[in-house]
Amino acid sequence: MNAFFIETQPSSTCLEEKEDQLRRDLPKVPQHIAVIMDGNRRWAKQHGLPIMMGHAQGVATLIQIVQAATELGVKILTVYAFSTENWQRSSFEVEALMQLFKNYLRDHRENMLKQGVRLETIGDLHRLPADLLEELHLSKEATKECTAIELVLALNYGGRDDICRAAKAILNDYSKGKLSDINLTEAIFANYLDTARWSDPELFIRTSGEKRLSNFLLWQLSYSEVYITDVLWPDFDKKELLYAILDFQQRKRRWGS
Repeated sequence: MNAFFIETQPSSTCLEEKEDQLRRDLPKVPQHIAVIMDGNRRWAKQHGLPIMMGHAQGVATLIQIVQAATELGVKILTVYAFSTENWQRSSFEVEALMQLFKNYLRDHRENMLKQGVRLETIGDLHRLPADLLEELHLSKEATKECTAIELVLALNYGGRDDICRAAKAILNDYSKGKLSDINLTEAIFANYLDTARWSDPELFIRTSGEKRLSNFLLWQLSYSEVYITDVLWPDFDKKELLYAILDFQQRKRRWGS
């Protein structure tokens, strides 16, 4: 693996020891991790497989990473599942992705419940198919009491769209007298974003080597630590997640100082 910001990688024994240490010292683990799960299509092409097989393998990876993140003490995992720009892909791929999301929700709802995974979403859901919305509703209701980890799926999400919708909501509240122009602060604005109920991610991971935000959580990632790895998402595993967390722990976080 060629990972941005990493010069050397721990041995397997060292990784096992570090994992045990993380379990004993949870404050060192980022409580909120955001991920751009990039590289599914490239993985499929590298293996001579149809593109949708890459996406299917990406879902399998997500299932493993949710479990790994839970074991390591992460409390919130926000993943970029479908962006506002992804509608530009072929109709076949978009429809197949929607079916894949439905299958994931239906087939793994019981496992999420058993593992204590609470499902949440961000994004403008109105454009999603009705049957997918129903599966989302069922999964959210089934897991609403779970407390081990929150899995936040960003569906039809765009950072600019998030900010625009927040601004419209603020203007609407202002017109109704619910908000005055003299008390609009960053904290108040953040309360209108899709992510209002959660703290900002401490760690942002992007797989496949791309070095851009791609319209993901533009407001929320302002001071997140960035970890970029060349590993394609279908090949990202618990070991790779641990590499990212170990790298995060070596950073000295600054907020403009």
